[in-house]
Amino acid sequence: MPTDTPYSRRKFLQSLALLTAIPYLKTAYSNNGETLSGTEFHLTIANTLINFTGKTGKATTVNGSIPAPTLYWQEGDTVTIHVTNLLEETTSIHWHGLILPYGMDGAHGVSFSGIEPNTTFTYSFKVAQSGTYWYHSHSGMQEQLGLYGAIVIKPLNSPIIEVDRDYVIVLSDWTDENPMTVLDNLKKESGYYNFNKLTLPYFVHDVMENGWDKTISEHDMWSDMRMNPTDLSDISAYTYSYLLNGKLPQNPWTGLFKKGEKIRLRFINAGAQTFFDVRIPNLKMTVIQADGQLVEPIEVDEFRLGSAENYDVLITPMEDCYTLFAQSMDRTGYACGMLTVHEGLKAEIPLLDQAKPLSMMDMMGDMAGSVAVNHANSEFGASVDMRVDTPRTNLDDEGIGLRNNGRRVLTYADLYTLGGALDSRPPQREIELHLTGNMNRYSWSFDGLELDESTPIHLHHHERVRIIFVNDTMMTHPIHLHGMWSELENANGEFQVRKHTIAVQPAQRVSFLVTADALGYWALHCHLFYHMHTGMFRVVIVS
Repeated sequence: MPTDTPYSRRKFLQSLALLTAIPYLKTAYSNNGETLSGTEFHLTIANTLINFTGKTGKATTVNGSIPAPTLYWQEGDTVTIHVTNLLEETTSIHWHGLILPYGMDGAHGVSFSGIEPNTTFTYSFKVAQSGTYWYHSHSGMQEQLGLYGAIVIKPLNSPIIEVDRDYVIVLSDWTDENPMTVLDNLKKESGYYNFNKLTLPYFVHDVMENGWDKTISEHDMWSDMRMNPTDLSDISAYTYSYLLNGKLPQNPWTGLFKKGEKIRLRFINAGAQTFFDVRIPNLKMTVIQADGQLVEPIEVDEFRLGSAENYDVLITPMEDCYTLFAQSMDRTGYACGMLTVHEGLKAEIPLLDQAKPLSMMDMMGDMAGSVAVNHANSEFGASVDMRVDTPRTNLDDEGIGLRNNGRRVLTYADLYTLGGALDSRPPQREIELHLTGNMNRYSWSFDGLELDESTPIHLHHHERVRIIFVNDTMMTHPIHLHGMWSELENANGEFQVRKHTIAVQPAQRVSFLVTADALGYWALHCHLFYHMHTGMFRVVIVS
């Protein structure tokens, strides 16, 4: 068992509270394709000025850009990354989705004590996989402030997918507010940024579709739970600006092509708190990779990209110009870019879809027709609003706002990782965790316990474990386990897809298998930034 870990819940919580109060060094710029390649890299983390909206604010950047430079690696190489910290607070870089020694994972306060101000830390590890991944800070509010970038790893033995062009597409969210102010506002009122309130047209629509009695009953139920069925994202375009490769829609990122070329687009959601629904109007996309792993190709019109997830797609454009359109799940804003045959040409940007409120299925799971939710006084205590008694297990659900929209929408049920599971053994035991929260207090947790109240989850080295998530909340949570692959199962317990981040919908139950082949201390957390910061976090120890 490792004995040199710096893990401390107190240290971790302190790291979450850190904010910079330092002089600006220079002006940041949007990364419109800056890349670094090789086996040795020099990255400098600093605070810079940024102006996306007409208001100058403070960003935390790598080498002065947002996003950070894209790193190109070769599977099988040993990479060395020298990270210099010019902040006046501790920083870190987590290599999201990479399989590596726990001391190189960069999870501040869990397996890593951080990079102190005015020092350089050198990460060094063998690249054990290929595909599209990303990196970001795991300290304080730095990820929300701009510290994130892409990683592209060329395969060693797998066939290379030949394309004419290859573009990385990093989606993210930016706020001019201090992130701690955002968190304070959510603590004061969980719906502070939610302006998609239920209105008379919503009510009339429900009455016409479901009848008066059922509509009144459902509205009373939401009221009893002190929940709003339109609160899908916590944070809206009221404060967020949505970026594509560091660019706003007013001055969009542009990728060039020639008609008939085969193009690979590597979509990464680096948003702190935003789910993006991605499509290219009038152009089909063939999904070939999920979270860096090759999947059976599947043609779709649209896909939902949860925070920290990534999908690679192939397209063959035949017209002069297309819009890359990524609308937020709450339909308050969007990021976009242009694919064109020459600079200056722009395609039409579609209107935002209408926001859809959560349904009874989203609240009650498989017993949507009857009261199946215990709330306020559930077995998990005051930190929990509600508990779903009969969660649904359907991986073929497109999710709120995407159901029956007339487009072919990707679901987890469509994804099959090539080559199957990494480990053919059945699970030796099961661990069930409930995703829990209290919206009035804006606190989030596993099994009603926030990080500081919890104890680590212990796994035995090399054991095969089934982990079950039951979402007892009204929000979709992208859950990320560091250091090990999560092999998602279907409802029959059969292997489906290998991922590093699994988005669990409201009132849903999902299960996945993990082979605990990575000794050390690892983080397990919701990748919604403000959910992680308020307690939906556990430490996993493999020994």
